[in-house]
Amino acid sequence: AWSIERPPGDTAGCTFCHTSSEERCSTCHQRHQFDPAVARRSEQCKTCHWGKDHRDWEAYDIGLHGVVYQVNKNDPKNFDFSKKLADADYVGPTCQYCHMRGGHHNVQRFTTVYTSMGMSMADRGAPIWNEKRDRWASVCDDCHSPRFGRENLQAMDEAVKDAGLKYRETFKVAEDLLLDGVLDPMPKDLCPDWSGQHLWSLKIGAYHDGEAYGGKTGESGEFRMSNVTDVERLCFESVGYFQTYIFKGMAHGSWNDATYSDGSFGMDRWLVNVKQNASRARRLAAIEKKVGIYWVPESFWKTGEWLDELTGPYIVRNHPGKTIFDLCPDPGWLDTHHAPAE
Repeated sequence: AWSIERPPGDTAGCTFCHTSSEERCSTCHQRHQFDPAVARRSEQCKTCHWGKDHRDWEAYDIGLHGVVYQVNKNDPKNFDFSKKLADADYVGPTCQYCHMRGGHHNVQRFTTVYTSMGMSMADRGAPIWNEKRDRWASVCDDCHSPRFGRENLQAMDEAVKDAGLKYRETFKVAEDLLLDGVLDPMPKDLCPDWSGQHLWSLKIGAYHDGEAYGGKTGESGEFRMSNVTDVERLCFESVGYFQTYIFKGMAHGSWNDATYSDGSFGMDRWLVNVKQNASRARRLAAIEKKVGIYWVPESFWKTGEWLDELTGPYIVRNHPGKTIFDLCPDPGWLDTHHAPAE
C-alpha cells in the first residue's frame, strides 16, 4: 500500500528491493561475480535485510553470532567459503547457514511462527506449528545442546508476547480516542488514504469494522506513519519498529536490540507518549465543549503540494465516487477481504 500510495521517489528504497531484486539469482549471486563463495557470506543479505522495520542485519551483526563471524570471517580455517553450505563447518553461523541450511534455497523453510515480521499475534504453542518449531530448534542443535534452541525459542515467545501486551494497550488508547470522536484530526478530516477513502489508518484488513472506522467490511486502512495524528504515528512505530526490534533481537541473540536499543524500552516510551497525548486531547476536548468552541481542523491535513501527489487524491479527482477496490475489482495481492492470518 505504501508503494501504491506515494510518489515513486518516496519509495525508491522499497522498490529496489521488492521488485528489482526480490527472488532473483543475481541478488545474492552477484551479476558480475557469480561465485557461491561470495553468496555464502552474511554481507550478501545486508543490502535488503536491514532498517527500522526489518532489522535483521543489525540484530545479527551486534549479536553473539555476528561478532564471532566478524572477528573470524577472513580466516579460512574458521570460515571456509569454498565448501558447499551442506559441508560447512564454520566456527559460527552465517545468515545462510541457518536460513538456507544445507543449501536449501527456500528461506521460509527454516522460520518459526512469526508472520508480518513479528507483528502479528498467533498462538505459537498450537499443534499446527509443531513441525516448524521443531525444524527451527534443530538448526541450533548443530552447535548447541538440544535444550539450548528450545529455551531460546521459548525466550523469544515470551518477549514477543510481552510486546503484544504493550501494543494492544497502546492501540486501545488510540482506538478509544477515535470512537469517542476526540482524535484530532479524525480520519474524515485527512487527505484521502491510498484507497481514495477516509479509513482509519489502524483499521487493518477485516478488523475493526463499523462506520466509526470508515470503509466497508473487509476494506483496509493504510497503516501509515505520515499525515496522521501523532497518536497513530506512535502506534505504528511501536509495533512496526520497536516490536520488530524485540523479535529480531531475540531471534538473533542480540539482547541489546531486544531491550535497550528501542526494543522493549522503546515500546515503554511510546506507550507513555500515547497515554499522555490521549490525556491532553481529552482535557482539551472537555474545555472546548464547555466554552463552546467548535474546532475545524486546518486545511493542511487535507491538501498540500506533497499530499496532492498521493494516490488517494488522484483517485478522488479523476474517478469521483470510486475507490481503489472499484478500480481493481480483482486486486489479487491487494485483497483485504480476509484477516491477514487467513
